[in-house]
Amino acid sequence: MKLLASLILAAASLAASLAHAEGYPSRPIRLVVPFPAGGATDIFARALSQKVGDRLGQPIVVDNKPGAGGAIGSDQAAKAQPDGYTLLLATTSTHSIGPLLAARLPYDAVRDFTPIAHVGDAPSIMLVPNSSPAKTVKEWVDHARKNPGKLNYASSGNGTVVHLTAEYFKAQAGLFLVHIPYKGTALAIPDLVSGKVDVLFDSLPSGLPHVKEGRLRALGITSLKRSPLLPDLPPVSDTIPGFESVTWFGVYGPKGLPADIAAKVNAAFNFALQDAEVKDRLARLGIEPVGGTPQQFAAMLEKDRAKWRKIVTDRRITAD
Repeated sequence: MKLLASLILAAASLAASLAHAEGYPSRPIRLVVPFPAGGATDIFARALSQKVGDRLGQPIVVDNKPGAGGAIGSDQAAKAQPDGYTLLLATTSTHSIGPLLAARLPYDAVRDFTPIAHVGDAPSIMLVPNSSPAKTVKEWVDHARKNPGKLNYASSGNGTVVHLTAEYFKAQAGLFLVHIPYKGTALAIPDLVSGKVDVLFDSLPSGLPHVKEGRLRALGITSLKRSPLLPDLPPVSDTIPGFESVTWFGVYGPKGLPADIAAKVNAAFNFALQDAEVKDRLARLGIEPVGGTPQQFAAMLEKDRAKWRKIVTDRRITAD
């Protein structure tokens, strides 16, 4: 009798879950962006939201919840009801690097979320002053090796993706460079232009205008392949095999989100990423659409965190 009762209960639970998924969504969906409006993550969210909403039959409402390096918005999404009506657009900062550096976060980047879709990657570009003697990544590495401790690099602050990318570059190339942290890469640009700073790994959308205007020279891109925005710019990995540093964007739900709802949302985002208009908008942002399954997204995150964990540990990096 106990076995029969358990089977009946399990069947009823499954039926309720399926019925819930079939009726999902029946109202607007909130997409939490844990960064300010107007930033790259916000623009990316808005580029996808209409097409995703059209596919699901309900509007996607972008809700900016900035603060604490993305931790405030991420925590709100983690604590939401796992019903598919609150999603999070997370990044490398909130779910790969941040958890490695923060003394204590209000959420666990793995246990408190349900991975849904890896939606995009944004590379950085290696920028040097026009006065630099190097015209290629190899020439810059050779120059740095001949002048250990005499060259420096700028970052947007301790523990940021910009900082860790440069430290990763140092480690892979075997260089001794001095770190000069700024409160954002925009503040570092004047010193880079004047030659007070020797190199900066800036995001493609942020650094590209300075290259186009001839104020700075780009030596390489940190993705494994070239970007349509700078087709003549070779990957840094052509000189340092395997070197890759991209800011990823991914969609999460709270822990306990039913698999069938996650699959439905995943399908909608994959559909949107194939839209020609969305692809064009992302290309202009310097973001490559990715897509794939929730399992592939989870595997990518595990690999990405392992890479940055090694850099943080080996280079003894701490946050501000």
